[in-house]
Amino acid sequence: MDNFDNMLDKYAKLAVEVGVNIQKNQTLVINSPIECTDFARLLAKHAYALGAKDVHVEWYDEEMMLMRYMNAPYEVFTKFPKWQVDKMEGFAEEGAAFISVLASDPELLKDVDPKKIAEDKKTKGVALKGYMDRIMADEVCWSVVSVPTKGWAKKVFDGLPGDEAVDKLWKAIFKTVRADHDDIITAWQQHLDNLERRVKFLNEKRFKTLHYISEGTDLTIDLPPDHIWCGGGEYSQKDVYFVANIPTEEVFTLPHKTGVNGKVRSTMPLNYNGNLIEGFSLTFKDGKVVDFSADRGYDILKGILETDAGSLYLGEVALVPYDSPISNLDIIFYNTLFDENASCHLALGAAYPTCLKGGAFMSRDALKKAGVNDSAIHEDFMIGSNDLDIIGITADGKKMHIFKDGNWAF
Repeated sequence: MDNFDNMLDKYAKLAVEVGVNIQKNQTLVINSPIECTDFARLLAKHAYALGAKDVHVEWYDEEMMLMRYMNAPYEVFTKFPKWQVDKMEGFAEEGAAFISVLASDPELLKDVDPKKIAEDKKTKGVALKGYMDRIMADEVCWSVVSVPTKGWAKKVFDGLPGDEAVDKLWKAIFKTVRADHDDIITAWQQHLDNLERRVKFLNEKRFKTLHYISEGTDLTIDLPPDHIWCGGGEYSQKDVYFVANIPTEEVFTLPHKTGVNGKVRSTMPLNYNGNLIEGFSLTFKDGKVVDFSADRGYDILKGILETDAGSLYLGEVALVPYDSPISNLDIIFYNTLFDENASCHLALGAAYPTCLKGGAFMSRDALKKAGVNDSAIHEDFMIGSNDLDIIGITADGKKMHIFKDGNWAF
């Protein structure tokens, strides 16, 4: 087995053993592009080796998706099959674990009518809301990973032939997931311990407000009194430890729905289902987006914001140092899994109820009263930069730099 095959095998094992922490007699559901068949098979191999009862793969084909968008009438995107909803909710009810392989071509849908994309995502989001609620509440173990595809790699390394671009992207991904370490599991345990120390410090400080300041950004975000900072791994409702994102460098919590005011500027392109949104800004008043602009992808951004009432509000606040392993690669991945772990970010849409004390077991009405946003979407966008300062303000008015010039200040 050569070095590439060895690192690939370690990466797949990491996703199954640490990512979803597969249990004996448990079903694993894999969502994967057809271009990533070999990796999906490796995931299945390790799942069965660790005692999985069954492995089910949901394949999707980006070229077929593009063909559908370009040729199917608008009405097709207003409906979502109930049998697909029943299938995903059935797996969740059974207690399956879920791995998603995220590897879309950032330019795939650039010529598609934005209204079709917006309607399709809204319809799917509403239909699968019950399933996503289980995911957001950590009722099941889930993890997102990624492997290169030719279209994606050529966007990241513009000018390189397809095969060379794929090889270079593989090297970058192996670096970010620590597959270049002799013992990848131990390396991840050390990394998760480091993130846990940041989490513990922030949870002890109990900041009431975060004030973000950088070029183009002046934003205040209030946090609910019972907010919880999370990071690295977390425990499912069945007390199984899992890591939702591989790689991960973030520490995150939820904002109070109506406590966001000011303006924030994006610092990286957002790849939204094969469409790029670049150079955009959002203005908030009492939590709600009241104005927005974009250099590219304005209509796509508009469609995201118009998904439902909750898509105009924030659901996540995440801290990632500018001087971090992924950021230091100096690569724009055009893939949220990597770019969000190279940069402080926020998310439009649904909040994770697990970021509120007792939130995973609260009713929707109780969560709403506590200031937790609800939506059919959860869309991360990057705001980190080397001039970003974040000041934490406690309930009694004491101030402390959490971030200074883009990095941790403690």
